[in-house]
Amino acid sequence: MRALIQRVSRASLTVGELHTGTMGRGLVVLLGVGHEDERADADWLAGKISELRLFPDASGLMNLSVLDMGGDVMMVSQFTLFAQTRKGRRPGFTGAARPEEAKPLWEYFYTTMEALLGKSIILGEFGADMKIELVNDGPVTIWIDTKNKE
Repeated sequence: MRALIQRVSRASLTVGELHTGTMGRGLVVLLGVGHEDERADADWLAGKISELRLFPDASGLMNLSVLDMGGDVMMVSQFTLFAQTRKGRRPGFTGAARPEEAKPLWEYFYTTMEALLGKSIILGEFGADMKIELVNDGPVTIWIDTKNKE
């Protein structure tokens, strides 16, 4: 699984023509599922994201997680995180899992995140055309790949 995480001061999500949610301070998580991913990847990644210290404490140091500060989370499916750009000018997406493989794992991931956070998250619609408006706070943007746990 690959996640691009952005610390935001606010964000909103529209799926098609329907506005599905607005949030305050928290994280926007763009999540892609690859062919080799399994539930163990989702468990590890959900734990990592929920406890990743990306928010400032009283001293201004990044010592608080979204869980610590009770922040919001928005999650959007993003198969393009598996883009392969080595050859040609058109990205290839063969590293991304097919929708019938990816969707159950994506659903498992967000239910795991909700359980860890103890609250609902704003959720995009898998495979839909979505518009995200956000204010990246910092800016803080983190890339995580479960197959490369650096």
